[in-house]
Amino acid sequence: MNMSYDMFMNDIVNNARKEAVAAGFTEAKTPAEVEEAFKQSGTTLVLVNSVCGCAGGLARPAAAHAIHYDKVPDHMITVFAGQDKEATEKAREYFEGYPPSSPSFALMKDGKCVAMLERHEIEGSEPVEVVQKLQGIFEKHCEEI
Repeated sequence: MNMSYDMFMNDIVNNARKEAVAAGFTEAKTPAEVEEAFKQSGTTLVLVNSVCGCAGGLARPAAAHAIHYDKVPDHMITVFAGQDKEATEKAREYFEGYPPSSPSFALMKDGKCVAMLERHEIEGSEPVEVVQKLQGIFEKHCEEI
């Protein structure tokens, strides 16, 4: 790879990270950080972030808007597929029955995956549809604020 490509990719990755953090997610970059996050009581929304177009055009913007709702997760973390590989693998160990998918969302409740919004449910959707899918998950599993 050449230097300009690496710099370009670093910019894309950094912007994707910043978008998730600006939306209220805490980055989990190590397996230990993932495990610590999943030990928290209550609900935790996990964004499996990526650099693909449906992450930037759908998943991250939808996450930023979905949290403006009567019921929201107690905690929100993000792992970055393809970047923080070990953290992503550790998170996916908890998503029993679901194949690796990015971008995707998992809703954890007391350390167990209770809902999953996979890439195939995000890709090809309109942003408002992804917001509605997330809010439907919040409605079913989260407490009113």
